[in-house]
Amino acid sequence: MASAAAFYAEVVGWAVTDASRPELAYKLLMAGDAPVAGVMSLPEEGLRLGATPRWVGYVSVDDMDVRVAQIRRLGGAILVPPTDSNIGRIAVVADPQGATFALVAGLTYGQSQAAGPDEPGRVGWHELLAEDRSRIFPFYGELLGWQRVSAASDEDSVYELFSVAGQTLGGMLTKLPSVPHAGWLFYFNVDDVGAAARRVDAAGGRVLQGPIELPDDCWIVRCVDPQGALFALEGGWDGKSVVPEISWSAKWGGISSHGRMVLDKTKR
Repeated sequence: MASAAAFYAEVVGWAVTDASRPELAYKLLMAGDAPVAGVMSLPEEGLRLGATPRWVGYVSVDDMDVRVAQIRRLGGAILVPPTDSNIGRIAVVADPQGATFALVAGLTYGQSQAAGPDEPGRVGWHELLAEDRSRIFPFYGELLGWQRVSAASDEDSVYELFSVAGQTLGGMLTKLPSVPHAGWLFYFNVDDVGAAARRVDAAGGRVLQGPIELPDDCWIVRCVDPQGALFALEGGWDGKSVVPEISWSAKWGGISSHGRMVLDKTKR
């Protein structure tokens, strides 16, 4: 837990505050004075069942019992039933395609923070890698009231944007077959993606993909931390800190191929 908190403090710039209780060791990750996320050790039961380090996103709800009953009715699963915790009353659940997330009622931290999702250190984007994007959106729409950004969204499109209270907060896409299971990926805001990517490598993590330039002049990298948890970063990029590239390594029939393609930003 301590090394995970130190990694993200170095990469994202979060401050670390101890919020432990006698029954639970817990660290808060802070963007300025605002608590953004928490770090805890995997429970022993989870380890026995093969759980691995990961990020879990919490969605605030007014009535926990109603939402849990709704998840069951809609074909989802309750992995941890409603339980009182250090951050409020929580339940860990899964959508019908197996992507896990959590619900929280009476959230202890972060309720009064006014800063928007674009601020450094905040979670700027929420992305669902679904088994089938075209079929999963109605689950979240009915359960949480999320809305498609465009009412005329093409069911065959690659990426589906969703909004909450009129604010676009994320997207959904069908995952590649190489991705082992459906899940949520969270993008943390940084000032310079290239510099942050260098910090990922220096701190023992690994950049899996990127930097990639998006149409709104934002750059992203998708990464894995030293303990195997997936995450992503988004922000600006000066084009100097990291050279975008695609690498490959393959072997077949006694023949091997290794290479790297460097992408010049000015010729993209």
